[in-house]
Amino acid sequence: MKTFRFRALVTLEATAHEAPASHYAGGAHAVMVHASSRSRPGCDRYFPAALCRDDEQPLKPGHRAVVTITLTDDEAMNYLAPGQPFTLWTGGEVGHGIISRRVFTPSGPC
Repeated sequence: MKTFRFRALVTLEATAHEAPASHYAGGAHAVMVHASSRSRPGCDRYFPAALCRDDEQPLKPGHRAVVTITLTDDEAMNYLAPGQPFTLWTGGEVGHGIISRRVFTPSGPC
């Protein structure tokens, strides 16, 4: 499987107790990204992903942040592209965002 990275602006819900809840070393967060297909109306999918805030500050409920989303799913390009909205899930919806661009970087957690 290929690794895909996207830059996005996300807003975490103010009511989320600790969103996203699962953390990786280095400040990455485990989340599910929920997006609609760009080519098949009515088709949507959840992707496991790592989300890293670019300024390495913690993600806080009620705040906006620029993040890098890392996915390892060959279908990612059919669902995520610049301008594409998505929601973040960790057992329920914890935030939403919009993809600004695809990122090409060396491998790493984010």
